[in-house]
Amino acid sequence: MQVILKEDIASLGYKDDVVTVKDGYGRNYLIPQGLAVIASASALKVLAENKKQRAHKLAKIKADAEAIAAAVAELKVVITAKASENGTIYGGINNAKVSEALAALGQEIDRKKIIVKDTIKEVGTYKAIIKLHPEVSVELTFDVVAEEVAE
Repeated sequence: MQVILKEDIASLGYKDDVVTVKDGYGRNYLIPQGLAVIASASALKVLAENKKQRAHKLAKIKADAEAIAAAVAELKVVITAKASENGTIYGGINNAKVSEALAALGQEIDRKKIIVKDTIKEVGTYKAIIKLHPEVSVELTFDVVAEEVAE
């Protein structure tokens, strides 16, 4: 019997795959558990249409991510922080601070998508990786400078 999987099943296949299974496994386990549907002609047509629409949506999401990556790559990001005279920062710079700096420049990017290797503790130039999409990431170079103290 042929079924269309509704979820990923470890030893069988991935969501939306059409697989052949034994009749008892399909009728007594997969279909009652909601893990699969019978691969009838109408179900296959619906599956093809859903895949086509999903591919269109995913292409748009990827194109948007690439546009954001191109805009971010051109930004000059400077983060100011209170620092001692020898350049050690009080506190630290992490992905949340980088996200705030990008927001100030007009690019709203979730801090969870920004990867800073370690918490930054000194003034200098650093790199962060921004993962906007599973296939799109951009490397951001930013400067950490000491805050000017007004006297």
